[in-house]
Amino acid sequence: MRRPVTRQKFDKKSVEFGAAALIAVALLFGGVAGASAQTMDAALSRAYSGNPTLNSQRASLRATNENVPQALSGYRPRITASADIGASITESDIPAKNSTSGFHNNSLSRLGPRGGGVQVDQNIFDSGKTRSSVSQAESLVLGARATLRNTEQNVLLDAATSYMNVLRDTAILNLNRNNVEVLEEQLRQTRDRFQVGEVTRTDVAQAEARLSASQSQAILAESNLKTSIARFRQNVGIEPKQLAPGRPIENLLPKTLPAALNVALTGHPSIIASLHGVDAAELLVKVTEADLYPTFGVRGVVQQRYDSTFFGDNRTSASVVGTLTVPIYEGGQVYSRTRQAKETAGQRRIDVDTQRDTVRAAVVSAWGGLEAAKAQIIAAQAQVQAAETALSGVREEAKVGQRTTLDVLNAQQELVSARSTLVTAQRDRVVASYSVLSAVGRLSSETLKLKTETYDARKHYDQVKGLLWGTQTPDGR
Repeated sequence: MRRPVTRQKFDKKSVEFGAAALIAVALLFGGVAGASAQTMDAALSRAYSGNPTLNSQRASLRATNENVPQALSGYRPRITASADIGASITESDIPAKNSTSGFHNNSLSRLGPRGGGVQVDQNIFDSGKTRSSVSQAESLVLGARATLRNTEQNVLLDAATSYMNVLRDTAILNLNRNNVEVLEEQLRQTRDRFQVGEVTRTDVAQAEARLSASQSQAILAESNLKTSIARFRQNVGIEPKQLAPGRPIENLLPKTLPAALNVALTGHPSIIASLHGVDAAELLVKVTEADLYPTFGVRGVVQQRYDSTFFGDNRTSASVVGTLTVPIYEGGQVYSRTRQAKETAGQRRIDVDTQRDTVRAAVVSAWGGLEAAKAQIIAAQAQVQAAETALSGVREEAKVGQRTTLDVLNAQQELVSARSTLVTAQRDRVVASYSVLSAVGRLSSETLKLKTETYDARKHYDQVKGLLWGTQTPDGR
């Protein structure tokens, strides 16, 4: 016959555990943030302004911008100046004509030849090579801007994910720690009842085993939280302290999956970058082919020479020469490079299809994850409610000897698992909403309305595009 369990002692710990669990869930998804709490928007703003990966990509874009003035230089003249100075000593001994006396004409000349000049080369016609080079450089810039936008998306998504991971793991750690406290109290009561003969040694062993398992879960939860904190520090740049609740951004998403696919396939940054890559590759074919065609240019030279022939002479010369160059045969190198460029252009066109398929899969996956998370939250809430009712019922039945200690422990564990599942589902819903926005290509500081200065990718381009000289960068380096 089952023995009755000591009454009132379950009630207090049950209330404490329930309150602690609800607080943990509220910290993840609901609740009210304190005045000094870190918010999701603040974390994303800091990641946007200071993430090393994102800043590296911005520097890469600025370097790509310099391709445009380099290509434009093909339209401009090239001016070089040269100067030289030296010494010349000439001694000659020439026999005198019609002389039988053996006399010779001796001369000694000492000169200091020197001079300087300026040469100007101006391209007039290069079979469209410069024009194609400029267009290619501009396509590379546009592609780099799209790549930067995609990097911004990835950084913001990583920051949002790490933010929610810290909240989730904090809540789960709190649940496990409170479960340990409840099971410690359960073990103490079971041992007291064993002393008075109400339960057997088996009941005590079951309580001890369940407590050890709970302690192990708490240790694992603490380790997971440390890992999430490290990832948060990596993605955001600061340590997480008093994180405010996270909420989904479903109001920023397309209403249906077909609408989301349409938005993604027409405007995702990775697809746009691939399309610009095709343009750049096709223009490279034209740039390479231009080496097979004639070029025409003009060269102007002005020189001033001193002591070039005899001491004290002074000569000034100037010339303007038109030069036509017609390639005949260069060993087959240009032909090979042209074929190579065409194959590369074909590869870039295939890459566009690959990116479209990748984006489509990402949208469908993220959308499915969001829908699943919503359904999991509803199911988990029902599971928690049922587990709470079951635990209460099992405890009441245990009081009158209808349930064993193991039944109570199992019901307690089921409630902890249900609440952990609810916490995880709530985290998944928030992360999935950010994942969908990223998959359609709209996760940005402007869309999220972050309170941070937006990086203007065109500013540096406008600053360097028309620069004619100077090695100093616009930021003063």
